Amino acid sequence: MRLAIIGATGLVGSVVLEVLQEFNFQYDTLILAASERSVGKEIKVKRSAHKVVSIAHALEQKPNIAIFSAGSATSLEWAEKFEAQNCYVIDNSSAFRMQKDIALVVPEINADQIFAKRKIIANPNCSTIQMVVALADLHKKFQIKRLVISTYQSVSGTGKKALDQLYAERENRATEKVYAHPIDLNCFAHGGDFLEDGYTTEEVKLINETRKIFNDQSIQITATVVRIPVIGGHSEAVNIEFKNSFEIDDVIQQLEITKGVKVMNDNKNFNYPTPKLAHHKNDVLVGRIRKDPSVKNGLNLWIVADNLRKGAATNAIQIALKIQERIFA
Repeated sequence: MRLAIIGATGLVGSVVLEVLQEFNFQYDTLILAASERSVGKEIKVKRSAHKVVSIAHALEQKPNIAIFSAGSATSLEWAEKFEAQNCYVIDNSSAFRMQKDIALVVPEINADQIFAKRKIIANPNCSTIQMVVALADLHKKFQIKRLVISTYQSVSGTGKKALDQLYAERENRATEKVYAHPIDLNCFAHGGDFLEDGYTTEEVKLINETRKIFNDQSIQITATVVRIPVIGGHSEAVNIEFKNSFEIDDVIQQLEITKGVKVMNDNKNFNYPTPKLAHHKNDVLVGRIRKDPSVKNGLNLWIVADNLRKGAATNAIQIALKIQERIFA
């Protein structure tokens, strides 16, 4: 079993390697690949040193599974070349998510799709993943009619340069700017690129990916993405209108048995999700569970998760484990 990590030196790639070890993923050969400027670097994994190779060299070694975490441009250039060699490609970028012949997978929800289409499997956007994990079973039970989503996303979702900008502003140092505004002691309603209709690409991802994962184009969805000065962990205020009536106790009970979810809903003891509590964890934390009396069958949830974990690396490794179980067991 030959496993390749493409983008191994990046922010998501480094977390992929952490999760790989925590899940005790079994492989015979580990291939770490990155851009040309990183070739030759050494990375320790399971106490063994691995030299970083070029993506072309990784392709030559014909891996069975390749996890791509190097951005859309790299995925568009290389993913299909790996697939052509009978390699399963798990792609963390947005390159293939909305293609009809590519599965968009969150294993707790639609693991059956991993083998239903092509060997390229798309990892959804980090904000989408944590929300659909929390909502999938509720949707089955009560049928979602409409979602109003407001996200509060950490700078790590933008990448290392955004983290550097936050730290530099905090320490009053000059650095390269990746945001249009200062991020320290600030927030702005801007994630991705602005589109002509006033929405951003990050907001559109939430809308389109949710419908595809739930296989339900009838759900009405609107979203506002906000960037906040947090190092790791995305938060979401999600307002849901269901088609069917519900009781709060039923919602809480369902969330408590939902795989991948941890309920934190003890307001009296201030036990509710925060990014700090979610950081370095794989669970999706859900709290502030309450009815919305302004609309029929309305519900409010506060959903928090580590965007580099369940929002990216953990979800990718979970997909890889499903492939390993079926193909390489």
